[in-house]
Amino acid sequence: MNLLKDQYIILELIPTALKKEKGDIIQLSAIKLEGLNLLDRFDYRLREDLIAFPDLKEMISYDKDAFIYKDSTKEILNAFKEWSGDLPLLIIDNAYTQNYLVDLTNPKESIFKYLDMEYHDYIIEELIKKYELEPSNYIVDLLYESLIKHL
Repeated sequence: MNLLKDQYIILELIPTALKKEKGDIIQLSAIKLEGLNLLDRFDYRLREDLIAFPDLKEMISYDKDAFIYKDSTKEILNAFKEWSGDLPLLIIDNAYTQNYLVDLTNPKESIFKYLDMEYHDYIIEELIKKYELEPSNYIVDLLYESLIKHL
């Protein structure tokens, strides 16, 4: 894929469990790009009253008005399928992201392949340091900014 001219999507999700059979997506954020030009955003969350874990509620307590809220992971993924079409997805290649997106037929690649890095538990901190980024709650934006600086 040519990240300087093709259309693609960068996404990140926050789940309640490592396996989709045992948990929910509580937040899915994505940006649609053509080359490095931002075309659209997708910011959805599970309704807060459906999240049973106080630590996770706290983690996503920022910018509440910037998100669209849904009643289930299925609703979030259905909205994402419609929004994303068949565009390729650049993902954080951890086990839970791949597990929750397994039913999407879009091509999926690790975003870190394009940043000449490999995923590990502290990759976001490494990106912030490597590309001199301002910390942000929006991981998808940090990934986008990293691509801009890298390419």
